[in-house]
Amino acid sequence: MLQVGEVSRKLGLNPQTLYFYERIGLIPPPHRTESGYRLFSQEDIDRLAFISQTKSMGLSLDDIREILVAKDGKSLTCQTVHDCLLKKARAIEETIQHLQILLDELHPLINHCHQSIECKDCSSPHESCAIPDDPRYEFQQACSSWQGLGNAEEVVAIN
Repeated sequence: MLQVGEVSRKLGLNPQTLYFYERIGLIPPPHRTESGYRLFSQEDIDRLAFISQTKSMGLSLDDIREILVAKDGKSLTCQTVHDCLLKKARAIEETIQHLQILLDELHPLINHCHQSIECKDCSSPHESCAIPDDPRYEFQQACSSWQGLGNAEEVVAIN
């Protein structure tokens, strides 16, 4: 049986994380000494390691809870794990698609700024970079909204 500090060092977790997992029910309340110190069994440590590993793979605490509930009921089926992991894989693919769209929008803006920096006729390569409005660039429109310009036809100046 290990105390909180020993478990947190062994698993590389903040002690507050252990308390949090206990509070939200991801781990059962550990045994306690007569003086109230928490004592974690090997089974508790294995469960915490599982939570830590699956969290590092990108699963949410709700996803992990779903798997643990199934496991605790001794009905952890391949279908349960498959469905949870498939849902996560789809979310990752969607995020990648959104990031690719953003990257595709950033490249022309980066090239425009790079050309302005290397412009021999420009008065100073460090002056404000005016990016022409182009409705193809959602990024530019988002910047206009974020900067409070409101009108997508205005020019965004990036310093």
